[in-house]
Amino acid sequence: MTTTTSVMRSEIAEQPDALRRTFAELLPLRSEIAALGRATKHVLFIARGSSDNAAVYGSYLLQAHAGRLATLGSPSIATAYGSKIDLSDVLAVAISQSGKTEEIVETMRWAADCGARTVGVTNGADSPLAAEADVALVTRAGNEVAVPATKTYNTQLAALAVLALGLGADLDPADLDRVPDAIEETLAAPTDSLEEIVERMVAVQGAVISGRGMAFSTALEAALKLKEACYLHAMGLSYADLLHGPIAVVDPRTPALLVAAPAGPTLAGTVALAERARSAGAPVFGFGGGSALAAASDLSVPVPDVPEWVSPMNLIVPAQLLTERLARRLGYNPDVPRGLNKVTQTA
Repeated sequence: MTTTTSVMRSEIAEQPDALRRTFAELLPLRSEIAALGRATKHVLFIARGSSDNAAVYGSYLLQAHAGRLATLGSPSIATAYGSKIDLSDVLAVAISQSGKTEEIVETMRWAADCGARTVGVTNGADSPLAAEADVALVTRAGNEVAVPATKTYNTQLAALAVLALGLGADLDPADLDRVPDAIEETLAAPTDSLEEIVERMVAVQGAVISGRGMAFSTALEAALKLKEACYLHAMGLSYADLLHGPIAVVDPRTPALLVAAPAGPTLAGTVALAERARSAGAPVFGFGGGSALAAASDLSVPVPDVPEWVSPMNLIVPAQLLTERLARRLGYNPDVPRGLNKVTQTA
């Protein structure tokens, strides 16, 4: 395997400090978030790409722990159809790493025109998204050069964790302090299992990546990274959806990458899926899930034991490392995937 490094790998390593800066910046804004929460009942997320995967985490988090109905919006309702919807009891949360994606900014404006209060989550302090939102949650990832989002994605998760606390989630803010330290532990851990997973994925054309609940966002983001940097036909699915038909593609030529927090209500189902996939002859690679998922997998990458609600910030790191190493092993430059730009504009 080549030993050259990449900007993507360097930016993965910057995540612990980026998260510490982001928590320090955003936790003091909880009272402003709470004020918006008192004026609204439901939450509408507006995002695309990796930001949309972050929104999936936010949606689960708010519904499971803050008692708020949350849903992912369809920007085309605003930009293509120009519909008018009563959003007077809605908090619209627009997420864009750059804060410059016109579709997302336009949809946030539309939501405000429909009566919503707005929050902007972005790494762009001087962006239109930050300037126009009622409250801007500006992440502190620093400049990100590699096209695949790593530290900007993870700091978006951090911002959404703070959003949940501001909206009244009955969770311990001290849990956030454990996240950067746990990522440092992951980055310093031996890489034998990860390297073997890379070698076993070199010849495959597709993979299934699955998780549920809080970990579903990780499955989606891991699949996206493998698509954009490794050109792999990767499907990110909830294991509940996977069992409704797509499980048929899991076979000896199609590995299953399963992600789960070390504990939580979806762990048992993830372990059962691992056992079913192995019975079909598929290679099964576990990310997180503690000893239970490790025992049910062919190979596993452990993730430090943190509470389920913050675990997606830790679970995504092994998937990022896998993507970067597999891309280089295949002879691709993970920093500049073909056909992609850092800021994507959609109509």
